[in-house]
Amino acid sequence: MINFRYHVVSLTAVFLALAIGLVVGTAALNGPVADSLKENVNALRKDNQQMRQSVNSLQKELELEEDFAAEMAQVVLPGKLTGKRVLVLSMPTGRDQTEGVLEMLKLAGADVTGRVDLQDKYVDPDNNTNLLELAVTAARPTAPASALPGNGNGVETSSALLASVLLDPAQGATTVTEADRRAVLAAYSNAGYLTAENKVTGPAEAVVVVNGQPYVDKDSATKDESVVKVAEQFDRTGAIVVAGNGAAGGNLVAVVRADPVLAQTISTVDNANTVQGQLVTSLALVQQLTEKKAGQYGVADNASLLPRLPQ
Repeated sequence: MINFRYHVVSLTAVFLALAIGLVVGTAALNGPVADSLKENVNALRKDNQQMRQSVNSLQKELELEEDFAAEMAQVVLPGKLTGKRVLVLSMPTGRDQTEGVLEMLKLAGADVTGRVDLQDKYVDPDNNTNLLELAVTAARPTAPASALPGNGNGVETSSALLASVLLDPAQGATTVTEADRRAVLAAYSNAGYLTAENKVTGPAEAVVVVNGQPYVDKDSATKDESVVKVAEQFDRTGAIVVAGNGAAGGNLVAVVRADPVLAQTISTVDNANTVQGQLVTSLALVQQLTEKKAGQYGVADNASLLPRLPQ
């Protein structure tokens, strides 16, 4: 039989081998291998420093470009939209850049008739039936339900009603009274579908739809489609510019640019999250109102940097 002494000797041999291995390994690492590792670490550290410097340089360059755009806006924009009545319609994903877009419009002299913020609830597919019913009950004599789409899409139907009270009447349509305009907006506001940051002072001849990145939740496809429905209905009534953020992934800018029909009437700006893009948004609106022409602007491959305006 294997006795206790045998176990002790075996375990001692194992630990001795481990100790020798550690000593030999440490000695090896202290030689060429260690030197090689040190060189690699130093190289990586240097690359990291260079990358950090590059990022800082790009950040500084971006800040300077933004400052330059802000200065140019002071020169280029004043008076460009004087007397033009403009509505700002902010989608849930466009909140961060809405204020900047508004400031540029005001600098251009636009008469901003109001800012209306549509809420997430408005594009939630679970509320389709409620939106349909609300469109019928909120309709008024000068904004009748008979003039609304009858296809069962709540966002499309409600957007058609809102466009009819927020923009100038389409050719042949009835002029909406101020009382009916307030009543329709109150109905949607009280139901939590929208908020009006400032009192809507009257109908507008153009609208800037401020939108951002596409949705990413389980209902993203339906929500993105609903945002397009909003733009389509306002496009039927007045001049429209989409002030967006990005031009990919199914957001409103991407959809408009991919649609040969919508791209003929809806202008888009894919970098309205920057001062430069907010400046271009106002210029695109000038082009819409003076030349009756749509364009696609921004930094994406399928866009021009800014519109060419007549002198």
